[in-house]
Amino acid sequence: MANELYTRTNQKIYFAGLSLEALARAEEGRAMNSLALIQACRESALFHLYGALLGLCHEIAGFYRLPQANASRAESLLTREVLDTIAIPELAEMIELANNPQTWLAKLLAAHQALFQPPRAPHKPKGDVTQPLILAVNLDEEEAPDELNREELESWRQNLKGLAIRFRDGLNEC
Repeated sequence: MANELYTRTNQKIYFAGLSLEALARAEEGRAMNSLALIQACRESALFHLYGALLGLCHEIAGFYRLPQANASRAESLLTREVLDTIAIPELAEMIELANNPQTWLAKLLAAHQALFQPPRAPHKPKGDVTQPLILAVNLDEEEAPDELNREELESWRQNLKGLAIRFRDGLNEC
């Protein structure tokens, strides 16, 4: 039972939930390193969500005995080429979600990919030369608006969990 493919998916969904709970505690805290804790918990949750997605892909590929069943990246299974060999409705749905940039799955994949990009300074266009050179900054500013928040990560977790449950109902052999 412990070696079933769904076990890893369930573990990763659970670990993502633990990371999100830790994120909530870090956001409430006023520790000196709270910003680092928040970022660490956010990245941990994203890492585990991606692992759960990969686990779900392994479940589907294992059920259909695909040659890519041991893929190390979810993106290698979420391609149209995989569907060319055999029509798999679960993968077709996931590929559709992954290719639409407005969906939660495409956003999860993009956020995970962004973890591996080096930090970049924001590009600021050259300003008006008549403006002062010294600007006042607020060090207590809230997180950048493009940062993932706990609610969005939790919604991704719930969507992934619901997808796994729905797919498993369809994959059960009679």
